[in-house]
Formats: sequence, C-alpha cells, structure tokens
Amino acid sequence: MRSFLVLILSAFAVCLACPNTALASGPDIDRYPLRVYIFRFNARPGDARESRRTGGMADYISGMGQADLFENGEPRGFQFTYSCVVKMRVSGRYSTVPARWKKKDKTLEILLPQNGKPEDLDACELQPVLLPEQVFFWKNGEVSMESSAALKEWMVKHKFDPEKSAEEPFLAAGESDATESPLMGPE
Repeated sequence: MRSFLVLILSAFAVCLACPNTALASGPDIDRYPLRVYIFRFNARPGDARESRRTGGMADYISGMGQADLFENGEPRGFQFTYSCVVKMRVSGRYSTVPARWKKKDKTLEILLPQNGKPEDLDACELQPVLLPEQVFFWKNGEVSMESSAALKEWMVKHKFDPEKSAEEPFLAAGESDATESPLMGPE
C-alpha cells in the first residue's frame, strides 16, 4: 500500500513539473507555415459528417468564401468551400490565420480560434480553387480582384510578410490604413 501511495505521489509530481505547452491538446502551430487572409464567406449549419453532439445540434458549419493565401512570400487569391466545427471569421485589419497544405492545391487546413478562447485553435479544412495570378483586394470598401503583382508590390513597399510575423505594414508619412491598404476593409 505504501509503495502504491509513493507511485501516485510521484506521478502527480511529474504532472506538476510538466510545462503547460506539453499538456496542451491543440495543434502544433509550427506545422502551419502558410498564412490565409479571409475576405468573406457565407455559412450554413450542416451535418455533412457524423454527429458527435447530442440534442440535434449540427456539428459542422459549411459554406464558401474568398481569401488570399501567402505562401513562400507570394500572395495567391482563391475561392473555397469549407466544413468546420468552429465558426469561420473574416480577417480583421491585417491579421491572418495559420495554414498548411494537407493535399497540395486540393485541401488547405487553417487554424481558427474557438469562440471566447482565442488561444485555443481548431483545424478547419478548405477546398480551394486557386486563381491564376489574381488576389482579392479591398478597394473603395468593396472586395475586388487585382493582379497578384499589385499586392506583392504593396507587400514589398510596406514590409508586410505575414509568414514571417510581419503583419503590421509600415506606412509612409501621410499614408493611412483606410486609403492605402488592400487588406483592410470597411470597419
């Protein structure tokens, strides 16, 4: 009995010594090197997958949308369909979400924060349709399409590189977010 108690106390001490990151059950963000800026989406509750909840609530929300992907320093626009457990959100200001390819050019997995728990991330799969040399762009308060080269030029000019945690552009004197930014829509 005494050795059993020592074993239990030892196991408890090991658990207390573990860092919180080792105990976290979320995805490893380091495995998501790409970034996605979500311009807009529409959602509809669905039960496209096997239900895991009781009470008739839909497990998944599915829909379609438009976004830009930042991969290897290059922006690429895409339209997508999705099915997620966590609610999709449009990107705010210049914020992007972590992403990775599950199947190159076929399935893109992004990480979205849980409602009320921004530090807890859930994976969501997007089925993208990549646009050739086009991106989405905010222009006069509306989502429009521009050439990828135009967004790349803006990125270089403003030292904006979300893949390298540079998600706040450097604006020159006299420039403002509202008039100069292709990634900042109406408030």
